[in-house]
Amino acid sequence: MQTEIDPRSLIGRKAFDRDGARIGTVDEVYLDDATGEPEWAAVRTGLFSRDAFVPLEPSELDGDVLRIPFERALIKDAPDFGVGRHLSPEQELQLYNHYGLDVPGAGEGPSGVPGGGSGGPSGGT
Repeated sequence: MQTEIDPRSLIGRKAFDRDGARIGTVDEVYLDDATGEPEWAAVRTGLFSRDAFVPLEPSELDGDVLRIPFERALIKDAPDFGVGRHLSPEQELQLYNHYGLDVPGAGEGPSGVPGGGSGGPSGGT
C-alpha cells in the first residue's frame, strides 16, 4: 500500500474484496511498532458484526475505497482480537498465517515478527 497515505485518512473508507464485493468500513488502522507504518486495518463488517483485521499490504487504496485482494469469506473468517487494543506478536503471526502471507523479516526477533507486534489503533473512532 502507498505509505505516504495518512492512516487516519483510511478511517471511514469503504472496503471491498478482490471480487468487488463490499466488506464493510475501515474502523481503525494499526501501525507497526518498529516502523510506524500502517500495517493492519480493522474493517467493520456490518452493523451488528465484528471487525475483521485485514493486511494493508498488499491492499490498495483506489480512489475513496480500500481494495483487499482476498475473498470475502476469508476476510470474515479472520481471527477476532477485538479492536482498540495492541496486537501482540502472536496475534500478528496468526493474521499472517490466516492470509497466507510471508511474515516480514521472519527470524529477526524472538517471535519472528519484527517490532514485537502492531501498536494500538491510530486515529480510531
